[in-house]
Amino acid sequence: MPHRALITGASGFVGGFLAEHLLAAGDQVLGCSPDGRWTESSPVGLRDRVELIAWDLGAPEGTPDALWQRIRSFRPDVIYHLAAVSTPEHCGSEEPTAAAVAVNVGGTRRVLQLAASLPTPPRVLVVSSSHVYGLPEAECFRVAESTPLAPRSAYGRTKLAAEKEAHRAVCELGCDVVIARPFQHGGPRQTAPVMLADWARQLSRADSAPIKVRTCNAYVDLSDVRDVVAAYRLLVEHGVRGEVYNVGSGVNRRTGDILSLMCRIAGQERRIVELYPGRKQEPIADVTRLVRATGWSRAIALEQTLADTLAWWREHGRGLCLSAEK
Repeated sequence: MPHRALITGASGFVGGFLAEHLLAAGDQVLGCSPDGRWTESSPVGLRDRVELIAWDLGAPEGTPDALWQRIRSFRPDVIYHLAAVSTPEHCGSEEPTAAAVAVNVGGTRRVLQLAASLPTPPRVLVVSSSHVYGLPEAECFRVAESTPLAPRSAYGRTKLAAEKEAHRAVCELGCDVVIARPFQHGGPRQTAPVMLADWARQLSRADSAPIKVRTCNAYVDLSDVRDVVAAYRLLVEHGVRGEVYNVGSGVNRRTGDILSLMCRIAGQERRIVELYPGRKQEPIADVTRLVRATGWSRAIALEQTLADTLAWWREHGRGLCLSAEK
């Protein structure tokens, strides 16, 4: 059934694809970003169809009354809470920065408080992260939602704290909350320095410089962003209140193999330079709970994700390439 959906972080990479997916499903969409502006990579068609309002979730003064009134008049029955500080240097290395805590933890609290204050409280999808899991053993790398949590980064710590805010809101505010834990995902319109975008940026340059990677022997769970946002909408419709769901491919892939495939798609042979050689095993999603609840399955092959990412960078990435290399 169609929804009236509010998206926090709508101008971001995932937020833009989620907005497009919801519009295609017949939903009405209202978006939020810190300054009420779209980004350079946001598609023009989306700007024309989705109103974007300013909501700085990390602002110490809380939620402005005019913003609350606009959201109240929109009458959302669903809130997708995507907004977060996720860039590592902005989150901190060991302990989270004040900005990361303000947005990722305090911002989640504000979204849930707003949801509880609306005349008809909406369902809220809180997007957490696979970074709440610890580093797995190489022979036991698959993680279920019940796996003990041990975040290794400041970002992961803020996301775990955000999950605690969500559970508290269910118990104390009566909020209808579902939590998603997405694993690594990519696709077109994603900008460096994340893995696929960084490789596409380097391959789209008009030179034959070596491709610099962290390591070719990292093992990761990688999905297409379009499959991930499809899972988010299904969780809004079928997820259980207060429950947590992994969202990932469930496939253990070697980064060197992914890079080799992208180079073949690009029709290029480049020397590869590993900046931090060595084997690294990331957690791989057990998506049994997600599939049982929603019937979700991946629709986009890895080859398509890589081809689309590379094509977007070749068409749109020149200015982004230059800015990334300054």
